[in-house]
Amino acid sequence: MPRRPHNSLGPLVLYHGCDKEVAESVLLGKEPLKPSENDYDWLGHGIYFWVDSPDRALDWAKARRKTPSVVGAFAYPGHCLNLTDYGVMNELALAYEATKKISEAAGTPLPENSSVQNGIFMKRQLDCAVIEMVHEIRKEERMDAYDTVYGVFEEGNFVYPGAAFKDKTHVQIAIRSPAMILGYFRVEGMT
Repeated sequence: MPRRPHNSLGPLVLYHGCDKEVAESVLLGKEPLKPSENDYDWLGHGIYFWVDSPDRALDWAKARRKTPSVVGAFAYPGHCLNLTDYGVMNELALAYEATKKISEAAGTPLPENSSVQNGIFMKRQLDCAVIEMVHEIRKEERMDAYDTVYGVFEEGNFVYPGAAFKDKTHVQIAIRSPAMILGYFRVEGMT
């Protein structure tokens, strides 16, 4: 496997949708954001942020939280599994084969992506398992761990007839190593 460069993405401005109580606690330094560890997290386990999109973070929080809010953060991606980078899919393909082999040996079904909306899987059980396998393989092979996972999520309705663009498409990052977060900030009008 080719060595992925460290710090290939510059510092990022990120936004995390959450409940107002969580936002205030984080902004006051009482507690950090907690990583998500759902079996359907499309970028695997980590603290999820929208890249450069406070409005998308707020939209997400409004749909899921009683008192929606947004926390801003500055972060450096560090050693990043950048899913937009050419060649990285080879690492995912190898991790898929390992995941499949383990499922077969255990006699358990391979996880499946589910909950299709507008042709897009919204719950990514298979993708999560494969991403987590990438991290496991790297650990077993004593390779540098990825600090973050970065990718584009296509979502929503087509913007116009015949379009390939969807209205809720966004870039997200899952931060696995909290040390990559340089600091949090209050987002005006969103906390």
